[in-house]
Amino acid sequence: GADPKGRSGQSTPNATHLIKVAVQAALGQREALDAFGTDYETRDGTCVRDYIHVSDLIAAHALALDHLENGGPNLTLNCGYGQGYSVLEVIDAVKRVSGVDFKVNLSPRRPGDPAKIVAAADRIRRNLHWEPSYDDLDTIVAQALAWEKHLGELGSTGNARRG
Repeated sequence: GADPKGRSGQSTPNATHLIKVAVQAALGQREALDAFGTDYETRDGTCVRDYIHVSDLIAAHALALDHLENGGPNLTLNCGYGQGYSVLEVIDAVKRVSGVDFKVNLSPRRPGDPAKIVAAADRIRRNLHWEPSYDDLDTIVAQALAWEKHLGELGSTGNARRG
């Protein structure tokens, strides 16, 4: 997701991040979206990832900085929601939120892609008292969609802050 106030977001040219690519497909900026692999041992055969909203990630970093500035020990912590969404679930969320049924190409697996990556976030919750505010896929998608529309209004080389 992008900043909820629309000030910044993912704006890397030629990005390969699923949510950004799916949002671009919904906005007609891409002909289609390629979903890589449908034969993983997951609930729908596609990869599962723990998508985290950028604002929750920023809040976690701020808590970690406060912890260190207050003399806390160095820690290694995962940051995520502890649950994942499959590629097809993300695509469905983008279609639902945008109201656009864009084309999806089901393609073979990419070498090296693990079936599932989900953060174990119990330590960050316990040690830094981190609690996410945007743990909702539709919210993440809606804010990414709003940001991508904003980028489109600025043009591909607009003055948007990189996120």
